[in-house]
Amino acid sequence: MDDSPALVAHQFDDAAQQHESSMLGMWVFLATEIMFFGGLFLGYTVYRTAHPLAFEAASRHLDIVLGSLNTAVLLTSSLTMALAVRCAQMGQRRGTASLLIVTLLLGSAFLGIKGFEYYQKYVDHLVPGASFAFPPPYTRDAQMFFYLYFAMTGLHAVHMIAGLGVVGVMTVKAWRGRYSPAYYSPVEITGLYWHFVDIVWIFLFPLLYLIGHHT
Repeated sequence: MDDSPALVAHQFDDAAQQHESSMLGMWVFLATEIMFFGGLFLGYTVYRTAHPLAFEAASRHLDIVLGSLNTAVLLTSSLTMALAVRCAQMGQRRGTASLLIVTLLLGSAFLGIKGFEYYQKYVDHLVPGASFAFPPPYTRDAQMFFYLYFAMTGLHAVHMIAGLGVVGVMTVKAWRGRYSPAYYSPVEITGLYWHFVDIVWIFLFPLLYLIGHHT
């Protein structure tokens, strides 16, 4: 199975060329994603620079414990994803599938915690809109902070959901012995995407959760 020519698409000369092309394609895709998130980060920077005290006050209404827990969960999922790629490279079917399952569980836990955070904001009337309630004098500017909070973390959550779907497919294929030392590119590419999503959160966490806790 390791050397089966069926694993190499007809447009490639060999498996090495196919692997290099797929990796390049993923890096190009991630570059577009960086530009996508970059617009939100730019907007955040502009508004935070204009209203620093309001953003700090609003940040104090985020649950730093849950944010820190989610950071730990996501970093752990990056580790299990990296180990899954390594197992795929070594042809360890059970190890690959098991680590991908753990990654799925950790990613799902992240989304569950984030969903609970969203519920908290709803109960506290911190969802931007007609029912938004925040103590003066920063009511209006705090609403912009929460607009950005929901937009940035929501977009990140959408990417997480997409990543979980792909990891789920990889898990099934890994369990069926689809990957080997000669063919593991799909797992590696999925790992790149997963790490990118984790890195985005590493930027979101301090920008959203820590600016009101620096003293």
